[in-house]
Amino acid sequence: MADLVQRLVPDELWDLFRRVVPPTEVIRPQGGGRRRAGDRETLAAIIFVATSGCTWRQLPPVFGPAWPTVYRRFAQWSRARVWARLHRVILDELGALGELDWSRCAIDSVSVRAAKGLLTGPNPTDRGKPGSKIHLITDRKGLPLSLGISAANLHDSQGLVPLVRGIPPIRSRRGPRRRRPGKLHGDKGYDYDHLRRWLRSRGIRHHIARKGIESSQRLGRHRWVVERTVSWLAGCRRLHRRYERKPEHFLAFVGIAALLIGHRRLTRIR
Repeated sequence: MADLVQRLVPDELWDLFRRVVPPTEVIRPQGGGRRRAGDRETLAAIIFVATSGCTWRQLPPVFGPAWPTVYRRFAQWSRARVWARLHRVILDELGALGELDWSRCAIDSVSVRAAKGLLTGPNPTDRGKPGSKIHLITDRKGLPLSLGISAANLHDSQGLVPLVRGIPPIRSRRGPRRRRPGKLHGDKGYDYDHLRRWLRSRGIRHHIARKGIESSQRLGRHRWVVERTVSWLAGCRRLHRRYERKPEHFLAFVGIAALLIGHRRLTRIR
């Protein structure tokens, strides 16, 4: 079991996680009761659920904590925005090492079927079946910078402004923190003049494909990186279909997938 926990939560990731996890609350100061399950084993179990796609009840007992404990800890950490904070810490580490390329960023979205819950809607690309949509912005290398979810029938153009505003101030190798891309690439779903004006007002250059002018058969010279990141997100099988009733839990799994992508890049360069 120790080897499995070490593989899913290596020492580097565990050190970063301890910087953002809330302190443990002592429920029984008088002592007694069952010993609290370890955070590292619980985190490994959560990552196993995210990457394998199994249900909470199918969680193997080799991790130690029972599945209700793992789910309860996952819900607590999701409410505390632990996954978003851990993702930001990893981005800070990458930015300090000069591994984030802000010169050309890309924006896109992907729809998944949803069984139930809020922020679901008829998917126009899947015969109107219920679904949710994942929105993301990546840097030039495909590292996720900003994430969001919505109902599947929300137009892509409505996600651009919240995503750009959602990019956190990230450390740089030199100079102040940065949160605005030098240039933003998007497909025809973002072909609106008011979005171009909004980007220009914030000093962000843009290259958005124009309807009826550019062919839809090509992903673009710089826009393909975000499509590759979408395939990386699919490495977390829990995102193949949305099973969570609560949108914050679905967003938590999206955040876990994004931070795992960033952590893999971080371990590769160290």
